[in-house]
Amino acid sequence: MLTLDLSNEPRWLELAPGVRVQLRPLTTALMVATRSDPAVEAVPEEASDEERALAFAKALARKAVLAWEGVGDADGNAINPSPEAIDALLDIWPIFEAFQLAYVSRGLLLEQEKNASAPLPNGPSAGASDTAKPARGRARTARRG
Repeated sequence: MLTLDLSNEPRWLELAPGVRVQLRPLTTALMVATRSDPAVEAVPEEASDEERALAFAKALARKAVLAWEGVGDADGNAINPSPEAIDALLDIWPIFEAFQLAYVSRGLLLEQEKNASAPLPNGPSAGASDTAKPARGRARTARRG
């Protein structure tokens, strides 16, 4: 069953120990706006999937991040989110991976779920039903001929 969250309230997401970001809900409007972001559209056609993913994640984060905790400058002073700071944060591999897994992939789960089978109660074939029927009549006919 699809569960709808009608609150549309921003949520905090921990990206690393002591680092968390407050994010807008991942809505269709946010995804569409990100797809048409100039930085995403500027990615060359020959770019790798990884380059496309990074450009998309940064563009999405620039639109979604409202606040953060545990992020500072080189001197250890807390800084506010800015487009440049958000990009720099996502240049840190574990932060990028956490953002991709916990936020971006949630927006893609429904697409994946519609292509997957329901979980089976016991073992890989417990919920499966036979779709083929034995061709007994044909087998006898073939042997007689």
